Amino acid sequence: MLSRLVDALARASLRYVPDAWSIAALLTLVAFAAAFATGVSPGAALAAWGGGFWELLGFSMQMVVVIFAGHVLAVSPQVMRLLEALAGVPRSPRQAVAWTALLSMALCWLNWGLGLIAAAMLVRFVARRHPDADYRLLVAVAYVGMGTTWHAGPSGSVPLLMATPGNFMVKGGLLAAPVPLAETVFTAANLGLVALLVVVVAALSPLLHPPAAAVVRATPEALAGLGGFAPPPRPVVMTPAEQLLHGGILNRVVGGLGVAYVVQQAAGGTLALTLDTVNLLFLSLAVALHPSPASLMRAGEEAARSLHGVILQFPLYAGIYGLMKGTGLATLIAQGFLAVATPATFPLVVFVYSAVLNYFVPSGGGKWAIEAPYVLGAANTLGVTPAASAMAYAYGDMATNLIQPFWAIPLLAVAKLEFRDILAFELLIFGLYSLLVAGFLLLA
Repeated sequence: MLSRLVDALARASLRYVPDAWSIAALLTLVAFAAAFATGVSPGAALAAWGGGFWELLGFSMQMVVVIFAGHVLAVSPQVMRLLEALAGVPRSPRQAVAWTALLSMALCWLNWGLGLIAAAMLVRFVARRHPDADYRLLVAVAYVGMGTTWHAGPSGSVPLLMATPGNFMVKGGLLAAPVPLAETVFTAANLGLVALLVVVVAALSPLLHPPAAAVVRATPEALAGLGGFAPPPRPVVMTPAEQLLHGGILNRVVGGLGVAYVVQQAAGGTLALTLDTVNLLFLSLAVALHPSPASLMRAGEEAARSLHGVILQFPLYAGIYGLMKGTGLATLIAQGFLAVATPATFPLVVFVYSAVLNYFVPSGGGKWAIEAPYVLGAANTLGVTPAASAMAYAYGDMATNLIQPFWAIPLLAVAKLEFRDILAFELLIFGLYSLLVAGFLLLA
């Protein structure tokens, strides 16, 4: 039954789902239409959209660095050897699917940039070792960490922002003090939910595998594109400049400086796990683990090729952000959801609200800047803790990643697939995830 359902959804996706940029453009038009429906004039809507076009530029650069650093680290020799060894664990196509899903969720929980790219690299090895595994499903489950675990982990944007000293919520009086990760990410409730999601999604994934007659195998072109990373060859006779380029001393020193800074901050009790700190650590590790500047630059060049979709589309989503913020549309949406909430149902309402808005503005938590005053203000009125509200928001923020193509762009660029190729699988996992989280939020 599941195979037939996936097949029907896959056919519909291939026929009706457009490319990722077109979805961003269509969502822009929907946001304009929604603004007009609330009485906003075309001129005011256009001014709000254009005014917001670059409003998320700093945050988008942080997101680019997360992906870039994750990619460069994922293709370092040590990590590649680890991924190759991990790809050898499963013994059948269905086991390969479950194992890829499990690793995607674990890696994305640790760091979503590393998890997103490392899972794509893992597909390289798994697809070669298990050519009879459905390639679409392998790529689909390599992406599930972005929709099930990342925002509940130590690289989650909203928990990190809540923990940052002097954040805008503290300055604006929404929080009395920063909320440490111990009260959000590292609570028993959150860790228990993550464990449940990992087990259930990993168990469901192989059940989605189509029968042998319907399996879509990786094409020769895709397998060629999945070739392993190789640094530039060392010249036989090297000049002093080439010795520096192909030697390891600079990478070790510069990467070591970044790691030493993080260790220094931790030892002094001043370490704050912010996006900038996480990016510094993973970028420093990436630099230190590459054997030479030549290898590092080649990895950086490869990583940059997967960023074009993010760079091209993020301004459109920032424009939607500006439109919703500047016209009061975000306030109306928030008030509509929060008007029906009670103390018991508030986390679930926030989850649904965040999931809906994330489909229009998949900012990785960046839209929290708009919504925090309304969400935290309502939470305070209803007696719900800021930590519980923020985590409900985080669960919703990642839920619709499964059915929204934006963050899948780097993975799909590596895999040589379109989002519509994997959407059927993601829809079913999205439904399961949503039911589990909704039940958790009502019972917690």
